[in-house]
Amino acid sequence: MRADRSCCRLTAPVLVMAGALVAAPLSLEAQRAPGEQNSRNVQVLSHIPVARGPNSTGYQEILDIEIEQELSRPYVYVSHLISHGGFDIISVKDPRQARIIYRWEIDNPELRRGLSGGFDGRYLKLNDRYYYAQSFQYGPGGPDADLGAIVFDVTGLPDTTKVKEVGRMRAPDTPGGFHNLFAYKHADGRVLLFTTTTGPHANVYDMQKFLGGDAAQALIGRVPSIAAAGKSRADGYHDMYVAYDPANHRDVFYGAGLGDGYFVYDVTRPEEPKLLTSLTGIAGLAVAHAFQVTPDGRYGVAQMEYQYAPLRIFDLKPGLDGTVKTISRPIGAWTAAPGGWRTASHNHQIRWPYVFVASFDDGLQVLNMMDPTNPYTVGFWDTQDGPDLQGLNTSPIGPGNTIFSGAWGVQVRNADGLIVISDFKTGFWAFKMEGFDGWNGHQWGLPNISSAQDWDNGPEGAPKPTKVSRS
Repeated sequence: MRADRSCCRLTAPVLVMAGALVAAPLSLEAQRAPGEQNSRNVQVLSHIPVARGPNSTGYQEILDIEIEQELSRPYVYVSHLISHGGFDIISVKDPRQARIIYRWEIDNPELRRGLSGGFDGRYLKLNDRYYYAQSFQYGPGGPDADLGAIVFDVTGLPDTTKVKEVGRMRAPDTPGGFHNLFAYKHADGRVLLFTTTTGPHANVYDMQKFLGGDAAQALIGRVPSIAAAGKSRADGYHDMYVAYDPANHRDVFYGAGLGDGYFVYDVTRPEEPKLLTSLTGIAGLAVAHAFQVTPDGRYGVAQMEYQYAPLRIFDLKPGLDGTVKTISRPIGAWTAAPGGWRTASHNHQIRWPYVFVASFDDGLQVLNMMDPTNPYTVGFWDTQDGPDLQGLNTSPIGPGNTIFSGAWGVQVRNADGLIVISDFKTGFWAFKMEGFDGWNGHQWGLPNISSAQDWDNGPEGAPKPTKVSRS
């Protein structure tokens, strides 16, 4: 694994680079004054410290978070890494009394190499059964260096005795695992899992084939990244988002290409991705970390995950129309207060006109991007416990003040507007924002398209498939 990969990839060579990127020789900034932990329109419903025991890093090993979208399946999945690689399942049947109902940990974690483990998790539905895919990353010299994800059948919940491992995804040609996943209901009816790799591409898996025992691990395609000018090869991807474009009748992949930029591909045929446009030559680009787009595919919201980096908003239209070769300038930018430009955000979810942000030291932040050139904060709750810019000081990232503390992941349940956050130190949180009682794009005159998938019907606006791929 190359050291120029994202600082989020917590393997030994990457951590050295991460320290260089995020260390800050600034005096510590105090958090908000008493009574200013949250805006009045955001209410905490539940909070669960989900630590699994002491570890050398001084934080809880909490990473990404996933929520099922059906109210009849009130389940949240929280990933764990390092000495307790695995995941928790939390029931939010009563959001005010969330509770852990199941915990899974990989066997013999002490034998595995690298400060890694369970990173990202995504649920999916296929043939009336529900599955959860948990990604893993492990270094060489121990077991499972080629392990990318483990898939579990979770159909039987809330009976946790029926949770069953059904398969392990491996990528021996790109050891180091999968850092992020995205599960997608394709317009042709297939359920696909897009994964990052340690190579210069993202993998695409047909989950029908995988669950059927396909000998090739159901790998059906690869979405390439593109090397930035002056580089001999592409970095690959850190994160991705996939959505249907009803105006142009195509499935589209949006990838955050680490040190190269952001790339948009037509994956209507995932076996043969076609580049549509790119975002490169961006001032201040260090780590192209996360990338999502508005329901109409017009505006891209991007994060870079280093200190001082604002959340940037790009107009994709000139690139998609072919009037420019690449997009280099954002049209808008946002950063949380009171940290201002001294802190950074990490992950986000778009529910137009809102963007829900996991903003490290600044916790949950909600911004309005109705005017993409002038986004502004409309709500917040600071989940971080302790002084700002003091994350992971006891970890191998090295001494000094870092942004790696506080809110890591965020998800939104469209049916009722439930917001969930995973926080490095303080664990799981569930929130309600006043006036946000659910989301449907039609309410805003837009396609009903977000990261939430319609597993039963497929993407809105897509023609009904005449034949679903079978194993």
